[in-house]
Amino acid sequence: MRTKRSGFTIVELLVVVAIIALLIAILLPAIQKARETALLTQSIANLKNLGTANASYAADYNDRQYTMCGDEWGLYGGNCQAILAISCPPNAIVGWDAGGGLWGYWLGGGTCTGPGTCASNWCVSWPNGGMMGGCGWGFGSFRMPNLKAFNDYINGRFYDKVYYAPKDVYSLEKVSYALQYPGEFCPPSLMNNEVVFSTYVWSPAAMWNPEVFSSDSTDASGASIPHNPAMLAAGFKSPGVSQCRFPDQKTWMIEWYWLQNREGGEFAPCYTPAQPYLYKHGYNSAPGTLWFDNHVATFGMGTAMESNQRVKAQQASGGPAYKGLWFGVPNTSAPTGGFITAAWGDNDCGYDMLIDTNCHVATIDGIQGRDTVITQ
Repeated sequence: MRTKRSGFTIVELLVVVAIIALLIAILLPAIQKARETALLTQSIANLKNLGTANASYAADYNDRQYTMCGDEWGLYGGNCQAILAISCPPNAIVGWDAGGGLWGYWLGGGTCTGPGTCASNWCVSWPNGGMMGGCGWGFGSFRMPNLKAFNDYINGRFYDKVYYAPKDVYSLEKVSYALQYPGEFCPPSLMNNEVVFSTYVWSPAAMWNPEVFSSDSTDASGASIPHNPAMLAAGFKSPGVSQCRFPDQKTWMIEWYWLQNREGGEFAPCYTPAQPYLYKHGYNSAPGTLWFDNHVATFGMGTAMESNQRVKAQQASGGPAYKGLWFGVPNTSAPTGGFITAAWGDNDCGYDMLIDTNCHVATIDGIQGRDTVITQ
């Protein structure tokens, strides 16, 4: 008598495999979306913590924003040597290492006895070094909320996960060792001779006296540019938080890199050495953003551009010509047809042809201006 063998036929197995493959294809996008949402949620939480620190700092310093500048520096033309001859400004301290060494961007000479020089570290004292020329628009104290004068309002460490968005793998890979380091600051010698700045940056326009970014300023050709802070007596005096006229429409801190809705590759090909695309290099970029009313939300660059066009259209039809929501100058030689020159924030490194914004970094009227008219 022949016994009957039980089991699956090849056809049945293929059907099962096909069903499993279909389920995976259906579930993977949902899983990926959930993961993206979780990472954004963590970045939003980081920005909320930084917002609390900003509020605490302002409470301790008579409503003032964080700054490395002296209120009176405009009286000396912003000249480092002239200022050092009469006083020693606060140095940009990054913290103590585990061996007892204190690290910082030291200013030496005059009344300062530190090892640094004006030539090497003066840029750090300004909100953004591009305002003084030769330092690059993307460098300055606006990039460094993890300096000791501010990180004491977080947890007293230069390298901490609160300063890095979970999607910012470019920075997180570099600081992986430093996050475990026991000191307040991990020496560059232990980190490939690098200092890794925060993912999150302040609005440099909002750190200057509003007069610096006044809308009435133009150069000899008629292009809109900020006033030179070194030519204004109070140009370096940081404004108080309460001076913000549109707190739900003015950005305070933002993810510096393009992390949300990223398309294509991570690195902008125009940078040498390689650097990631910035938040304003893509039309669909929507960085996590802290606003001056302390709410946190993503801020679409498309929304920023639409806001700018609305303001221009309203002013053109019913009043004097207005320059929009931020400063910028045409750049017809930009390889992507970008609108802003490299000195104004590297929009000529843009990923696509649509992007045309300088929000956050060059807001007209500074803290008293707006980066959007469409509340997020």
